[in-house]
Amino acid sequence: MTVWDDLVGQERVSERLAGAARDADALVTAAAAGAPPPEASRMTHAWLFTGPPGAGVTQTARAFAAALQCVSPDRALGGAPGCGFCDGCHTALIGTHADVNTVVAMGAEILYKHMKETVRKSFTSPANGRWQVILVEEAERLNEKSGNAVLKAVEEPAPRTVWLLCAPSIEDVLPTIRSRCRHLNLSTPSVDAVADMLVRREGVEPDVAAAVARATQGDVDRARRLATDPAARARRAAVLKLPLRVEDIGSALKAAQELVDVAAEDAKQLAEETDAKETEELREALGAVQGGRLPRGTAGVFKDLEADQKRRKTRTQRNTLDVALSDLTSFYRDVLALQLGSRVAIANGDAEDVLERMARGSSPESTLRRIEAIAACGKALDRNVAPLLAVEAMTMALRAG
Repeated sequence: MTVWDDLVGQERVSERLAGAARDADALVTAAAAGAPPPEASRMTHAWLFTGPPGAGVTQTARAFAAALQCVSPDRALGGAPGCGFCDGCHTALIGTHADVNTVVAMGAEILYKHMKETVRKSFTSPANGRWQVILVEEAERLNEKSGNAVLKAVEEPAPRTVWLLCAPSIEDVLPTIRSRCRHLNLSTPSVDAVADMLVRREGVEPDVAAAVARATQGDVDRARRLATDPAARARRAAVLKLPLRVEDIGSALKAAQELVDVAAEDAKQLAEETDAKETEELREALGAVQGGRLPRGTAGVFKDLEADQKRRKTRTQRNTLDVALSDLTSFYRDVLALQLGSRVAIANGDAEDVLERMARGSSPESTLRRIEAIAACGKALDRNVAPLLAVEAMTMALRAG
């Protein structure tokens, strides 16, 4: 199993990256032997990966990082980098490789304080790997200061440093940064490709795989969660019942409260899993004895960590709400398809009775207004409107039609 096997429906991109990884391997081998570099190379120092949600943008970048760090002995026999089994590939894929540094947004933005150490490290040689790889998830969240720091690093990189930036679209990245990157755009995988992956890789029953692949419309991550996580399926089923629960003002407001509460509970669960571990690791790094007092002068460090954890919790809650909004949008698109006489585009086949009931009870014009209300809720959340206010406004609009 190579590092490219998990990239669903991205054969064209995988082929280009595999070629670049081979050329990168040749560059390192030539440098180690004191030979001149190859005259032509498909490798470059900065890459920009874009694509719709669920296409596997970050997974593709991480697979490329693994191929760059591949230390399989088969390479010397003509094998391609990216075996998927060696220590370099394995640690890069699971996120523990010392020379693969990942930057993620703790909140709405990637702050300079989270980038400055990574930028500094990008100018150093690899510690034990073949390349120093910097992977920036959600590069569209770089603010002005952190973006300028990345720009400086991308303009004049170290010889063995590679930047991998991920974003929804090329327009979401600063022009000065994207002009210095090689751009690869991923496409939405087909429903059949996602279903096939779930059957082969996750052992999901074919009928279940087909249903969740169709429901998520090619979103690989969400399809995998729905297929393997009963709680995710239960949350989606509850969201799809929401359109039937907004018949009066009281029920609309109650539905909004329940939706926000579910998102808050998701954020709380993540916090319980990660916050305590992060705090304890920081205590150990600062030399605090277990259960004892913190060393003098370290209180500010813990305050910064708590602030980051709070931002991440807020972000997680809004991510959960985004998934719910996506499910609702898919529901009303199916309603609209039925109203316009099309059954081909139905994504939520498991809710067909409810869809037909909604289609008969409303007009295409009211369905479009409801879809617009869901989009408005998403924009309000992006502007940091209080989640409950944004969702209440949406459920009231869904009620009005």
